[in-house]
Amino acid sequence: MHLKTFVFNPYGVNTYILSDDEGNSIIVDPACCSPEEQAALTAFVCDGGLTVRWLVNTHGHFDHVIGNAFVCGSWHPKCAAHRDDLFLMNNVFRQGEIFGCSVEQPPAPDLLLKGGEEWTPCGLNIRILHIPGHSPGSIVLHLPDEGILFAGDVLFRESIGRSDLPGGNFDLLVDGIRQHLLTLPPDTVVWPGHGPATSIGHEKRYNPFLTGQEN
Repeated sequence: MHLKTFVFNPYGVNTYILSDDEGNSIIVDPACCSPEEQAALTAFVCDGGLTVRWLVNTHGHFDHVIGNAFVCGSWHPKCAAHRDDLFLMNNVFRQGEIFGCSVEQPPAPDLLLKGGEEWTPCGLNIRILHIPGHSPGSIVLHLPDEGILFAGDVLFRESIGRSDLPGGNFDLLVDGIRQHLLTLPPDTVVWPGHGPATSIGHEKRYNPFLTGQEN
């Protein structure tokens, strides 16, 4: 698996592109919103000869789906998101208004995830972990064969996602992280929705929201 990271939009969202040796690709949280960001993404896809097969949203907040319409219009991938965040994705225009951003309505997902699935897009073994609390439909993409996960806004380096937005719940978020993430191997690499990468072991030791979880 090949991995490319872009940091897009004023909120610094990490957009990830996963691809195999044949160029079959998955874009996680396309967050490009300016012509310059769209051009950068287009250049990477075209110069690499990639075929964008899937678009996956870790959750439905506007800053993570702001590039959905562009990606879908450009390469026509299938789209996947958790069913419990459809209400957010259907309301991105209003979300954007609140934060002073213009957001084009994303296409409806082709695949509604529920959590617990073993999913194999582009030949990758992905476990879908449903961890609500940042939003009702927040998911983490765990790739056990690669020893990595894409955490969206669930878990950050020495922090966790905010829980004060509509549908947020602090206790659900922390309980979900402890149950589903801190039980993974400590060398599992965490690629978050914002900020630098980290590891499960580092978060068990140093994350102030998850104290008392050391081995």
